[in-house]
Amino acid sequence: MDSISTSSSSACPLTTPQWNLDRPFLTGHFHQETKSSSQVAASKGFSTDSFSPGNEKAIGSYHASVQELIVIDDLLSALIGIEGRYISIKRVRSKDDNFAFQVDASMDLALQESAKRLFPLCESYLLINQFVESRSQFKTGLVNHAFAAALRALLLVVFMQSLFEVNPVAKDCTDARSCFALLHVEDYQAMVAQLEHQFRLGKLSIQGLWFYCQPMMGSMQALSVVIRKASANNFVGSAILNLLQSQAKAMAGDHTVRSLLEKMTQSASSAYLGILERWVYEGVIDDPYGELFIAENKSLPKESLSQDYDAKYWRQRYSLKDDIPSFLENAAGIILTTGKYLNVMRECGHNVQVPVSENSKLMSFGANHQYLECIKAAYEFASGELLTLVKEKYDLMGKLRSIKHYLLLDQGDFLVHFMDIARDELSKKPDEISVEKLQSLLDLALRSTAAAADPCHEDLTCYVERSTLMKSLSMLKDLEVNRSVFDGSDLEEPVSITGLETFSLSYKVQWPLSLVISRKALTKYQLIFRFLFHCKHVDRQLCGAWQVHQAVRALNTQGTAISRSSLLCRSMLKFISSLLHYLTFEVLEPNWHVMHNRLKTAKSIDEVIQYHDFFLEKCLRECLLLLPELLKKVERLKSICLQYAAATQWLVSSSIDITKIDTSSDGALGMEKLKQLKLRKPSQALKVDAENASVTDSILKFEREFNSEIQSLRPILSSGSRAEPYLTHLAQWILSVGRDQ
Repeated sequence: MDSISTSSSSACPLTTPQWNLDRPFLTGHFHQETKSSSQVAASKGFSTDSFSPGNEKAIGSYHASVQELIVIDDLLSALIGIEGRYISIKRVRSKDDNFAFQVDASMDLALQESAKRLFPLCESYLLINQFVESRSQFKTGLVNHAFAAALRALLLVVFMQSLFEVNPVAKDCTDARSCFALLHVEDYQAMVAQLEHQFRLGKLSIQGLWFYCQPMMGSMQALSVVIRKASANNFVGSAILNLLQSQAKAMAGDHTVRSLLEKMTQSASSAYLGILERWVYEGVIDDPYGELFIAENKSLPKESLSQDYDAKYWRQRYSLKDDIPSFLENAAGIILTTGKYLNVMRECGHNVQVPVSENSKLMSFGANHQYLECIKAAYEFASGELLTLVKEKYDLMGKLRSIKHYLLLDQGDFLVHFMDIARDELSKKPDEISVEKLQSLLDLALRSTAAAADPCHEDLTCYVERSTLMKSLSMLKDLEVNRSVFDGSDLEEPVSITGLETFSLSYKVQWPLSLVISRKALTKYQLIFRFLFHCKHVDRQLCGAWQVHQAVRALNTQGTAISRSSLLCRSMLKFISSLLHYLTFEVLEPNWHVMHNRLKTAKSIDEVIQYHDFFLEKCLRECLLLLPELLKKVERLKSICLQYAAATQWLVSSSIDITKIDTSSDGALGMEKLKQLKLRKPSQALKVDAENASVTDSILKFEREFNSEIQSLRPILSSGSRAEPYLTHLAQWILSVGRDQ
């Protein structure tokens, strides 16, 4: 027998029970089962669109009193969505695919009118029942599930309670109404059962039925409006909540209906608030149907912050959707930020949860706005915890100070040593430079200077760009640079470009500090460093040239080319020194102190990011890096200074009676040669003016070019200082250079 049952069960797959096909009236969804219903109707003589039996005797053939009893019996069935003998359900083939109740045409006209007054209530029940069945499916989401459950379990309890609130006299009556007052009606079907009981006792007339049902008409109509809109637009999640709230506000004049809709909203929002509570108190999105107004983009990893200049992790890993519940619109930003903060701490392995009490649970919302206070308290807790974690455990301020020391050249001793020992390597073309060798030289410079005491110096690394500073600035699209000023020649790579123009430092930043010191922020630091580093290089070269001139001061050079060259060198030194003074003491230091003070009072990590980004943007602009017209002039002046410094040895040696002068690493004359020069008589050392013509022409050429660029810089600085006040200090220094000529 076991084998037979096993084989038979394996041969017959599981199928829908036959009674589910044969009895379409088993559920309220029967009227949509057109295919199976039509088969059943055809076997019984029914029509496919109307389920009214065709073999009954016309109701008009009965006496009016009998008709009333039949109509009441049919109406009691219609109230729970079942056809009677003379009241049928007809499918209305329209856009909404609704259903309508019809009566037998032979019915007494007064009874027809009485029955038709109750049809909206019957249709509303049918619509609600259909909605409950369809929205109880898993795919419709938790809010629809909760709303459907509320409709099923609580909807008509409120109706019956409101019925007795409207008719308080009913509690004192001794007829059928007193039964409704004394009985606790749990659902709509129980109410219909009580009405039917009164009918069986002969105590219910059609006017009495209307009397008991009339108070529910408004509530049922309001619910049916909500359900029609929800079904037509296939609303889910917050759209259902917004619809319920808007309908409740629209029914402000009807206290009973409004109270009902508000309670429906509370019930439907319970599941939604449960999802929200986990996000606000734990930083976790437990949203299987995607109903929460916060979207998570898992394709954006946190590692992208330290690798990608255009990383969108902080802005787009978690973002707001469009469908936000109306009662949370004003707090949506705080809710998003609170969960983000908690999530960051979870990503750090720091498991933290907002303290939750019974009064702070987000299980309901109301006019007292207590839920908003709970959200605000959660935000303040999460913000404070994350800020403490970043500042204390991960030492954000220490990292920023370290970056200031190295990338903003706050401590220049290591840089001087590095530029001395890496001079030969940095003089090569970028493609020929060994980054590994530069890194070892940098480590040596760091270990042999005061930087060795900094525990963060090991995070410093070398980096060599492949493009000039001007081209790097033009490629960063997010910077507010007037790119129309750049022409093709500015963006072309010069043949003579070396590591001195492309060398940069980088810094290793780990999570969660990468939220503040991201790849974008480091790139901006590097742009400032490259500009400062090259200015330092020009300053060193001009200092070497100045030492060459100082070495021949003992000679009588007055009125010669060397005297003119000395004045030019002094002007160039004043220019580059003024520029460096402006960049460090007029821009970087004041802005750093402003940012430092702001970070001390910051109340959230977003404020920290905002203040830090503002500091970098301000420094970039005031360092002329976002003013390409000025930057081009400064770069041209630096180029002239470097060309002059490189030619200084030849200019001086060609102006005196020495075939060759040995120079030290920084361009200064050797001490032995200096002594030799001092032993010579001035008349023996100087050449005739004719022999100095080429030297004088070269010096005059450098002087003309330098003065021309300074003069062209004056109107730009003068006009720019009106719009950009920070240029006033630079203009005062630069404009004084030409007056010293």
